[in-house]
Amino acid sequence: MNKKGLQIFLAGFFFFLLSACETQNGTAGKELNSMKEPITLEIRNPKVEISTQFEQMVRAYEKENPGVKINVRTVGGAADDLTDLKAQIAAGEGPDIFTNGGYEQAKLWSNYLEDLSDQPWVENVYEGALEPMTLDDGIYGMPVNVEGYGFIYNKDLFEQVGIETLPKTLTELIETAESLEAAGITPFATGYYEDWKLSDHLMGSAFARQDDPDAFIAGLNDGSQTIENNETFKGLIQLLDVTLEFGNDDPLTTDYHTEVTLFANGEAAMIQQGNWIQPLIDQLAPNMNIGFLPIPVNDSPKNDVLAVDVPNYWVVNQKSTPQKKQEAKKFLNWMVSSEEGQKFITEQFKFIPAFKHIEANDIGPLAEDVMLYVKADRTLSFHWFKHPEGTRDEFGFAIKAYVGNQLNRDQLLQELQQSWERAAR
Repeated sequence: MNKKGLQIFLAGFFFFLLSACETQNGTAGKELNSMKEPITLEIRNPKVEISTQFEQMVRAYEKENPGVKINVRTVGGAADDLTDLKAQIAAGEGPDIFTNGGYEQAKLWSNYLEDLSDQPWVENVYEGALEPMTLDDGIYGMPVNVEGYGFIYNKDLFEQVGIETLPKTLTELIETAESLEAAGITPFATGYYEDWKLSDHLMGSAFARQDDPDAFIAGLNDGSQTIENNETFKGLIQLLDVTLEFGNDDPLTTDYHTEVTLFANGEAAMIQQGNWIQPLIDQLAPNMNIGFLPIPVNDSPKNDVLAVDVPNYWVVNQKSTPQKKQEAKKFLNWMVSSEEGQKFITEQFKFIPAFKHIEANDIGPLAEDVMLYVKADRTLSFHWFKHPEGTRDEFGFAIKAYVGNQLNRDQLLQELQQSWERAAR
């Protein structure tokens, strides 16, 4: 064999060896990956309205990340999600990702919250949205979304009755209810089975309308303010009376889904809820003509506002294994940074994003109304996560007792005050 032939042979031989090594290494790599221990994450989703869509998003993430399995447990609606979470944690079966409302609730759960300050999404959050989850300069939660709530109304039923001026005061709301009832239409779908609707959202309307809500809460804590002598809370009970007088039968046994169904079916003209019901409305009554009204607690012109804020934050369980925490952070970042995750947030969940880099397209009429109130600077903040632990249950119990005629108005105000005092001790 001449010299040139030898060179060709050696080149071919080395190419063969290199190819063989690459094939062998590739096979070994695949075998190594297949032998790698899969990661299983447990996630608590508190949004029953998007249970199906959330599962679909999780499957999309699993497809992109072989070896990762995510189990979703959806809790909410008629279930007390916080009590359920406490039971899981107590049993040592806490999820890897769950939600927290911030402020007092963040302090209460601080031992279970992983510091997320170094995560890529932090720089894209709207200013001020991370304050509830900031403890000792650390950031412990990622905003789920932005939500607003008030009275949602059926525009077609209002038009049918000839209601042209939308009610913005309590007196106007009563007049609107009377007009609807005279036309044979039930004015309100009233589902008071769940505590959160009464203790968070209804009571929240009175807290948010104080001249300085934070100062009022501080005053309740030090005894310089009271609920029972506060005119706004007295007006709130009058508003509650209006919904009971002009609402459906059996409000205490009407749960969340039943209430929304009554409204979606056109059996009631108004419902106290938020833009989070849009996906459920879309399922029950596609293209329903709906919009927002404020919740008036008196006849002040200042009532023309919506409560708008970040309702919850995704958190990572600090007690999970390092591998699970790493994957949980990766999933949360994927949700708000990937094109597919962002599409689920806006197009499927109908969320108003809490992130500057996510465009809010095709989010539905309710979210669009919320954004109009935001742009007009006619909004109030959420304050229930600043309350002492235990007030949600106590407030809910007291208001239900009133709805069931077990307490009169003065007794309810006294019980609300005593509930705060017991929780604040």
